[in-house]
Amino acid sequence: MEWLGLPFITGLPDSGQVILSCTHNPFLVLLAYVVACVGSFAMLDMAERVDHAQKAQSQRLWRLTGTACLAGGIWAMHFIGMLAFQAPVEVHYALPITLASLMIALLASWLVMLTLSQAQQTLWCYVKASVCIGLGIAAMHYVGMGAMRSEAAAYFEPTLFTLSVLIAMLAGLAALLIARQLRGGMGLPHQLKKYTASLVLGAGLFSMHFTGMAAFNLVLPAGSVLTPPGENDHLQLGLTLAVMTLLIIGSSISAALADKKLQHKEHDLQRVNALLSQLDQARMSLQQVAHYDALTSLVNRRGFNQLFAEKLSEKTKEGGMLAVVFLDIDHFKRINDSLGHDAGDELLKVLASHIKSSVRSHEDVVARFGGDEFCILIGLQDREEARQMAQRIMMKMKEPIELAGRRMVMTTSIGISLFPEDGSTCEELLKNADLALYQSKGNGRNGLNFFSANLKTRATLELQLEEELRHALRENIGLMLYYQPIFDLKTGLVSKLEALVRWQHPVHGLVPPSEFIPLAEESGLILPLGHWVMETALRQQARWRQDPQFARLSLAINVSARQFLQDDFVAQVLALVRQTGANPAQIKLELTESLLLDNVDSVIATMRALKAHGLGFSLDDFGTGYSSLSYLKRLPLDQIKIDQGFVRDVLLDASDAAIARSIIALAGSLGLSVIAEGVETTAHHQFLLAHGCQAFQGYLFGRPLTLEDFESRVRQGV
Repeated sequence: MEWLGLPFITGLPDSGQVILSCTHNPFLVLLAYVVACVGSFAMLDMAERVDHAQKAQSQRLWRLTGTACLAGGIWAMHFIGMLAFQAPVEVHYALPITLASLMIALLASWLVMLTLSQAQQTLWCYVKASVCIGLGIAAMHYVGMGAMRSEAAAYFEPTLFTLSVLIAMLAGLAALLIARQLRGGMGLPHQLKKYTASLVLGAGLFSMHFTGMAAFNLVLPAGSVLTPPGENDHLQLGLTLAVMTLLIIGSSISAALADKKLQHKEHDLQRVNALLSQLDQARMSLQQVAHYDALTSLVNRRGFNQLFAEKLSEKTKEGGMLAVVFLDIDHFKRINDSLGHDAGDELLKVLASHIKSSVRSHEDVVARFGGDEFCILIGLQDREEARQMAQRIMMKMKEPIELAGRRMVMTTSIGISLFPEDGSTCEELLKNADLALYQSKGNGRNGLNFFSANLKTRATLELQLEEELRHALRENIGLMLYYQPIFDLKTGLVSKLEALVRWQHPVHGLVPPSEFIPLAEESGLILPLGHWVMETALRQQARWRQDPQFARLSLAINVSARQFLQDDFVAQVLALVRQTGANPAQIKLELTESLLLDNVDSVIATMRALKAHGLGFSLDDFGTGYSSLSYLKRLPLDQIKIDQGFVRDVLLDASDAAIARSIIALAGSLGLSVIAEGVETTAHHQFLLAHGCQAFQGYLFGRPLTLEDFESRVRQGV
């Protein structure tokens, strides 16, 4: 079979001279391999560019560039390899056929790049494409050899010819698989893999070419005279072609590298823009978090302060009034303690909506400061507007709310300060509104108060007293215990004492307990104060145990709710009993009914623990609180004290008399002793005695006395 004048399958002619002395220029052979490797590297690089290009136009451009680089590398390798062929006969090449071989190389290379541009394909698809690519490369090679012109005839050995075609197909398959394998990689390891793959692909193309050359034989026709080759410039032509090809391919690789860097910069810019967008969203989210309450969506304290400062500056310049309205939900803690914090959160949402609906939507600022505290900022013409709005809120709050299967009504305490009469700064106005709120809560809650100068004076005095009380506790100066006797009907003698704390102030003199005890409760000083009272009283009782005149006396010590509910209260009391040497059987701890409201189970557990060590308990001011009889029967009490409020009018008020009789009867049925407080007249004493009261305490039997005065009276037998 002949094609382009080249016999591929037919054998060598019987007559004629076979030229066996053909050789190859080693330098051009090596140069051909280098060109093949560079062309392969360019193809792999352009395939990556096609993958990374986002626009269809860019993909087409890099596909064409890759086609040109691969075709140029294959064709230049083939042509340099042909120039490396040295025969003892004059050889030259037909230009049209040579150019035709270049076109075939372009078609084969286009097929490679087109296949790599497709989405992930199966191995079978790659095999079919590699057959077409291999045939194209083989066609390019043998068409190029068909351009050879000389006196000798060209023949091909069929086996090597077939092997060269198979090598071309395998080279095409390897190119497809390697390029697909390298897709998406990056970094130095990826580059090393690409360099290695280029050497392998170049070797495949190189092997195909020189396998075809090995199948090639030149036969000089019989009778022909061998014309030696003249001087030729194959080496120079090969070098020129190699340099031009490498320059073109190198430029393409450089362009690809520049595009890659540019694309990376674009990606970096996109990431930066995306990051800036995310940061902007994060900033807005942080601003939302920083200035708004997550639960109610109201402005929080930070956001309120910012808006307050703006409005205050505006009113300072233009004139006008502002009102700061502080709200506190009455007894909100009970909701959290009884129904849980989730129910408390739901209630806060409802109450926030009630407050929001009671104000002017665009002009007024409603904020939640945390917990159950809310604050409103309104512009107004006169103070009556603030009062009316506060009253609207109080009425709205009283609307029944369904929560956790319960129907409840909430109330609020409100304090109001006005700009400019109550202050000129945000801090001052907020503080004054808080003082007014404190006044509302102190007046029994569910009310409103405007700030007044005397509130500030009182707050200043209370702050000063708090610091001085703290100093008195720290230095143990000014505090003392008074003792009030309790008369026992059975013995006819004073058998009990109640220890009462007093504070001798260096400037104000004897400060009433009604002033410094509530202050200690609010500031937390009640804990060290209660500890001091108990330790001092126990030490005194231990000393009295050593004196026969006082050994029979039992001592009552008042304990605050906050003190009693400490986790280590039992341990504290028992430690003090051991340290002081007091007799626990002669100690009664006096508790108030308010202690039982929300803590019955823990109170009973603590009482039983102390009861097991001999201490007794008395329920003080009985009848003024809200104790349930079911709780009362569970408490390990020893005695009940009738509040002096019932004793004072027992002869004038039938209701008080009935309550006193009922308490005495109830205590008797429960096996408890009864002490009547505030007995100041003989008539009081006779009434209570007639109805079964066994013990009395009041000015009729003795006022609270200092330790020295009490001991002196006892020793004198008074």
